[in-house]
Amino acid sequence: MEVQPLDLLGLKLIIPRHIGDERGYFAETFRTDVFARECGDWTFVQDNESLSARAGTVRGLHFQTEPYAQGKLVRCTAGALFDVAVDIRAGSPTYGQWVAKTLTPENGRQLWIPAGFAHGFCSLEPNTVIAYKVTGYYSAECDKGLAWDDPAIGIVWPDVAHPDTLSSKDRQQPRLSELPAYFSWSE
Repeated sequence: MEVQPLDLLGLKLIIPRHIGDERGYFAETFRTDVFARECGDWTFVQDNESLSARAGTVRGLHFQTEPYAQGKLVRCTAGALFDVAVDIRAGSPTYGQWVAKTLTPENGRQLWIPAGFAHGFCSLEPNTVIAYKVTGYYSAECDKGLAWDDPAIGIVWPDVAHPDTLSSKDRQQPRLSELPAYFSWSE
């Protein structure tokens, strides 16, 4: 398993090694010892999965605040997705910047997104399934979001991204300039 740090401090790309033959492949997708060494000693408390039936479905940008802030370990188990993380840690040198990676079952890549980042994605194919582990339980009171198309952030979404696929909640999310300082930067 290879772990690569990304441009925004704290984000990591995890690339499991596929061992294959004519029958297919085997891969370790998670190891507590490797994850703790490379990403921090976190406990995952919940696994989530969602299906986007239509290519171009946009979900996010989402995060949870304390006391249920969530780190997320994200992977794609069917289809393909453009996965995005935005730094929302007040005082961070990369505040408001974003990173995106394409995740597919074939490339096996996973994105580690610690608390302090907003997360969203766009399905690139029909019937795309995203699966992710989280470090905090879901809490409706702590569930927050950020506008997916905020020009101050400037995410370059794939051409297939379609605003008509947004949930009513995601159509009303605040811009970065309106977001309270839910998270603070610490080195």
